[in-house]
Amino acid sequence: MHPLIPRLAAARIVPVVRTTRPELAERAVEWLRGVGITVFEITMTVPDAPGLIRRLAADPALLVGAGTVPDRAAAEACLTAGAQFLVAPWVDAAVAQAAKAAGACTLLGAMTPTEVRAALAAGADAVKIFPASSAGGPAHIKALRSVFPDVAFCPTGGVDARTAPDYFAAGASFVGIGGKLVDEGLLARGDRATVEQAAREVLGIMQA
Repeated sequence: MHPLIPRLAAARIVPVVRTTRPELAERAVEWLRGVGITVFEITMTVPDAPGLIRRLAADPALLVGAGTVPDRAAAEACLTAGAQFLVAPWVDAAVAQAAKAAGACTLLGAMTPTEVRAALAAGADAVKIFPASSAGGPAHIKALRSVFPDVAFCPTGGVDARTAPDYFAAGASFVGIGGKLVDEGLLARGDRATVEQAAREVLGIMQA
């Protein structure tokens, strides 16, 4: 097991930071960090994601990863910037190989048992189940866990404070959450209070 998997499992939630402007992504991290969240997935759909990752990774208190990593070149750019884990919502062995060479952790995406096996064979340290809610939600995770009891699953997509406990009860190791935690409208309007309240709700449920 990669040593980051227990850290991610202890954090329980990974905010998925996906915005159309880098300053909004940086704002999301700042606000969520103020509430006590220290793990972040910066998706490659954020403009100049490697630059943002570099700025955030300079802080040793943060655990920063890259999400929606499309290929090996992007993986290597993120790793050079300081990403400690790479996430892709599909199976790409080249991404996993780049991460392994750098000592980083890899989450590859799957939905079916065949895809879970392919992700593991490609070098995934944990398996991202995406999109989780439309794939069957917690019941789908429970079914996969019955076949793969030792695999760390991270459901993402439609997971929120209300449904997160059900995913953990079904056997998820940790979850990816966007939603109100990284709502572009709230970020652009400067509505820090609503974002912080959403984060506190999630953290309260995690701690409970």
